[in-house]
Amino acid sequence: MADAQVITVIPARMASTRLPGKPLADIAGLPMIVHVLQRAEAAGTGPVVVATDSEAIFACVEKAGGRAVMTRADHVSGSDRIFEALAAADPEGRCNIVLNVQGDLPTIDAADIRAALAPLADPAVDIATLAAEIVRGDERTNPNVVKVVGSGDGPLYHHIGLYAYRRAALKRFVALPPSPLELREKLEQLRALEAGMRIDVTIVNGVPLGVDTEEDLERARELLSRTR
Repeated sequence: MADAQVITVIPARMASTRLPGKPLADIAGLPMIVHVLQRAEAAGTGPVVVATDSEAIFACVEKAGGRAVMTRADHVSGSDRIFEALAAADPEGRCNIVLNVQGDLPTIDAADIRAALAPLADPAVDIATLAAEIVRGDERTNPNVVKVVGSGDGPLYHHIGLYAYRRAALKRFVALPPSPLELREKLEQLRALEAGMRIDVTIVNGVPLGVDTEEDLERARELLSRTR
């Protein structure tokens, strides 16, 4: 991908259903969104921008030395928010690959962010994402764990919600109506698959902690307090 120019967009909203205001939650002395921002910057893939509909998040990111873009508050999905932010952050269209790093992954490894780009070396791939092998038995049967199924009787993989899009694929994706499987399963990526788009997966060694509950937040504080 010698000619690839990558931009990373981190969507962040205050109106989380289970943990309102979580992007600004303090973790080891920094707001969670700043942790994610710093890890995305450490990946060294190119410019990083936070897409938000919150003035408080915008101000927090700017104070931390990052770049934020204000987006509409009525987007139905993170992909729509990313596409709007992309137009504002790169109106000339210089960046042809868009990394979507979720704003609630404060322990995401910078190397894993870079790894998400690898499948796009194949021009037939539209979208790339990450997964890690499920090694705990309780996760194999947990309905809240989104799984990627290997071939035959092989291992199951835990899907990690980080995506790398070709810019043209993202433009096509957000123009599509929600698909029947997407509406049934509440999984956006099914829209791409039903439209015939190709999604390839990079397997990484671990699953970053996603912060969705107070328990997750306390776990993130415990983990990151050890490394600061």
